[in-house]
Amino acid sequence: MSYTAPIKDMLFDIEHLARIDQVAQMPAFEEAGLETAQAVLEECAKFNEGVVAPLNVEGDRNPSSLKDGVVTTTPGFKEAFAQYAAGGWQGLQHPVDFGGQGLPKTIGAACLEMLNSANLSFALCPLLSDGATEALLTAGSDELKAVYLEKLVTGQWTGTMNLTEPQAGSDLSLVRSRAEPQPDGTYKVFGTKIFITYGEHDMAQNIVHLVLARVAGAPEGVKGISLFVVPKFMVNKDGSLGARNDVHCVSIEHKLGIKASPTAVLQYGDHGGAIGYLVGEENRGLEYMFIMMNSARYAVGMQGIAVAERAYQKAVAYAKDRVQSRPVDGSINASAAIIHHPDVKRMLMTMRAHVEGCRAMATVAASAYDAAHHHPDAEVRKQNQAFYEFMVPLVKGYSTEMSLDVTSLGVQVHGGMGFIEETGAAQYLRDAKILTIYEGTTAIQANDLVGRKTARDGGQVAKAIAEQVKKTEAELAEQGSDDAKAVLAQLSAAREAFVKIVEFVAGQTKASPNAVFAGSVPYLMAAGKLVAGWQLARSLLIAQKLAAEGQDVPFMKAKAVTARFYAEHILNGVPAAAHSIVEGAASVTALPVEAF
Repeated sequence: MSYTAPIKDMLFDIEHLARIDQVAQMPAFEEAGLETAQAVLEECAKFNEGVVAPLNVEGDRNPSSLKDGVVTTTPGFKEAFAQYAAGGWQGLQHPVDFGGQGLPKTIGAACLEMLNSANLSFALCPLLSDGATEALLTAGSDELKAVYLEKLVTGQWTGTMNLTEPQAGSDLSLVRSRAEPQPDGTYKVFGTKIFITYGEHDMAQNIVHLVLARVAGAPEGVKGISLFVVPKFMVNKDGSLGARNDVHCVSIEHKLGIKASPTAVLQYGDHGGAIGYLVGEENRGLEYMFIMMNSARYAVGMQGIAVAERAYQKAVAYAKDRVQSRPVDGSINASAAIIHHPDVKRMLMTMRAHVEGCRAMATVAASAYDAAHHHPDAEVRKQNQAFYEFMVPLVKGYSTEMSLDVTSLGVQVHGGMGFIEETGAAQYLRDAKILTIYEGTTAIQANDLVGRKTARDGGQVAKAIAEQVKKTEAELAEQGSDDAKAVLAQLSAAREAFVKIVEFVAGQTKASPNAVFAGSVPYLMAAGKLVAGWQLARSLLIAQKLAAEGQDVPFMKAKAVTARFYAEHILNGVPAAAHSIVEGAASVTALPVEAF
């Protein structure tokens, strides 16, 4: 089945929820209003629907392969990436100074979703390059920027993140890769890195590895880690490529999903040492890597929304086509398409509501990012930065867990045919599973939400969000339609339950850490449900107003129905979560280890 980008829904969010008109008033974004957003999204849709999406099934069936240290990607990937780079898509959000287009994240996020809906495995290559670019923009010296940034931004070269080692997964204090300073100011890097996405491939002329390693004599633990640029090929003074560096791919993983994306084991320094260049200062590598991680975590959340959208589209097409049984209400006196059955509609509405809710949440987070970096008022920047940072674990954690539910429902809608690989529904479920794991598992996102984002400030940012939700409740009460009343009842109950959770987390993290962290993931899910439901409540208010004015009435009515469905079938789970978190911690931790 082909992919059709949901441009109308994306533009609704960009215009009405993210307020692109306000983003376009910020310095550097004056040309990036709604008209620009529409033009960019339409062009992006054309490219992804026509070039990238058709390669998705092929990538699953004919994944990347390794022979004699050389990785060959799926047929068609190399040519598609060349077109991606030539179209300027790699540099969409990056600075004009380095060959980018300098567009706001509010627009870039929608393009990111399209690319990942079209082909999750393909999209991982540009995602990692974005992370490497962010790290160099923030911490790289002028020399490193001059050598690497334009090539990364234009897609001539690609980037990677090298954190994980066989003994050091989420616990980076265990990193053993070492870096030895050389008289010329370079370093020789030695070690093994695993799970390196696009660590070796044939789609670009050079690969720029960003590698965590320890310099001799560095402090133990995470405080002694430095970050290095280690290129696959050395770069000559004139910018041309020189000798091969001492970094080699020794194997690629065989995976459950994202099969076309080569996940490499890289060996550094087997032949005398890989030459690396320090990024920023020694022992501050983890700080710089977190810049990449935060960029990537938001992007992985977008991947969850993207794969869920693709699964939803496929399920709808199948449900309209598959004929089985007469409708229970007797409206059709013969076997009919399964979309007429109430339970199939329930599954499709669940899929739709989840996707639209998470897309709305992520789009609003993107506009906060833009304001945090570009708004002229320092106080506004600070508030938006705090909001965006609170949103990152929600966008990453909630949207990816949501994608598992939605892609699983996609298989269910297909029935037995969903279990057969040829139909393609199963690929989305297999691809989605990694999203809850890489760039920090859901539990790590939840730990971040508890520790850094809630306990540290006593829940101030979380409660400020709850106050904003309250304002939307007042607007719903004023609007007064049946849909508005139904959404108001659930939104109000969810907000009150959320505040109860926040007070428990802020008040008990130090005194009873096990009790709080036992409910950390349920807290993350409850927060995600609330914020997505809040954005859909805002959507309802806007959609009903526009429908009353006669604007695209079928679309606006569907928006309102989806918002109400979300409130009555998804958002209503927040009060139950609050009970589990606040009252149910003891039963999580009661059994002694030996009883398992």
